[in-house]
Amino acid sequence: MQQKGFTLWFTGMSGAGKTTLAQRLYEELKHKRGLKVELLDGDVVRTNLSKGLGFSKEDRDTNIRRIGFVCNLLTRNDVIAIASAISPYEEVREEVRQMIGPDKFVLVYVKAPLEVLIERDVKGLYKKALAGEIKNFTGISDPYEEPQNPDVVVHSDKEEVEESVAKILAHLKERGLIE
Repeated sequence: MQQKGFTLWFTGMSGAGKTTLAQRLYEELKHKRGLKVELLDGDVVRTNLSKGLGFSKEDRDTNIRRIGFVCNLLTRNDVIAIASAISPYEEVREEVRQMIGPDKFVLVYVKAPLEVLIERDVKGLYKKALAGEIKNFTGISDPYEEPQNPDVVVHSDKEEVEESVAKILAHLKERGLIE
């Protein structure tokens, strides 16, 4: 069977576990199954593709559109694109879904309660945001709009990483995106 390109898009607040899950899926699909896969992590993209953008709504939307554009290029060339970005706004996530095509776009919502995210926060960003030291911080002084129609929801406060990975892989198989 020829590999089909698709985009696996992880959304969730800072510290929810998007990067951990994205990297684990990347390892599974690329190294264990030998598929063509690229990983676009939000922090890495901000450093290289979106350097100079701030954290206003307009800049965040531009960043997500850029990641979506790259995912679309990869997907239409039969590469699996894995994107891990907070992507806080529903409208732009849906715009990216439509650009790539709903049949080739899988939205994974990595969900955890705020108190768990604050507990996990090794950089102390939530503490600074709660103290007013960081402006436009998602989930504190800037909104995070929960996805209305995620394809998969993982609860990173309740599920082990492998359990969440298995849930995502099962969804990909069910949709016929992987064997």
